[in-house]
Amino acid sequence: MSPSSTRTKAAVIQMCSTDQVETNLAQMERLVRAAAEDRASLVVVPECFAYLGADTAGATSPGKVAIAEPLPLGGPILARCAALAKELGVELVLGGFWERGDDPRKVKNACVHVDARGVVRAVYRKVHLFDVDLPDGTKLEESASVEPGSELVVTDSAIGRLGLSVCYDLRFPELYRGLVDRGATSLCVPAAFTLTTGKDHWHVLLRARAIESQSYVLAAAQTGKHGGTRQSYGHALIVDPWGTVLAECGEGEGYASAWIDTALVERIRASLPSLAHRRLPFVAPESH
Repeated sequence: MSPSSTRTKAAVIQMCSTDQVETNLAQMERLVRAAAEDRASLVVVPECFAYLGADTAGATSPGKVAIAEPLPLGGPILARCAALAKELGVELVLGGFWERGDDPRKVKNACVHVDARGVVRAVYRKVHLFDVDLPDGTKLEESASVEPGSELVVTDSAIGRLGLSVCYDLRFPELYRGLVDRGATSLCVPAAFTLTTGKDHWHVLLRARAIESQSYVLAAAQTGKHGGTRQSYGHALIVDPWGTVLAECGEGEGYASAWIDTALVERIRASLPSLAHRRLPFVAPESH
């Protein structure tokens, strides 16, 4: 069936990044090319796609502080991604792009929308930072090396108004409600969800965000072992505004693609107008 004017194909990438930047970028490029050949007009790349490793330089790795680039100007990593977008004529959402921080010892975890001309259209900085001690012994303290953002970002894209977020933001529904209030009909969640949390929460949270926001959710993902004890859950997927999983990756690198239909968003929001029925924030009446 040929797509109507309201339908555009999008894809989400699943990859296993390490502390080797060139290897990671080559893997990303290969998967984006495959998605573009599958007629995707917009491709979402996962968090930490260019580098997933130590904060500072080691014997074999550069450290994420060293590879961080200023935005929106960028450096060699952004230039390479922009050239790829322009060559293929696709839009890219680069999740977990390491942006140079205000503090020279830190970075920002940015989500960057690059259009099909290779031009940066929007930059979101991850608001919620992942500081946890998990039952399996995993301890992560993102705030030790990352500066949090403070602004919500919605951008005009090939699939309509697109709300940007990164990974741990997924657990905070108020962020996505704010994106919908700013006109979003699709929501991006590039992530590197841990294996421990992902197997129990990934699908549930993504489907919940889609249902309550009555929006598409596009979740790119890291998968597998990244070195040391760090392991990601994978299962990059696309969910429609009714909460149905349209496409999903299994194990290993790959991509999932689906048609995004802005008319479906309009129909669902009209037939079940829960967004219009909101009564909160609610102020209780004073008691007498």
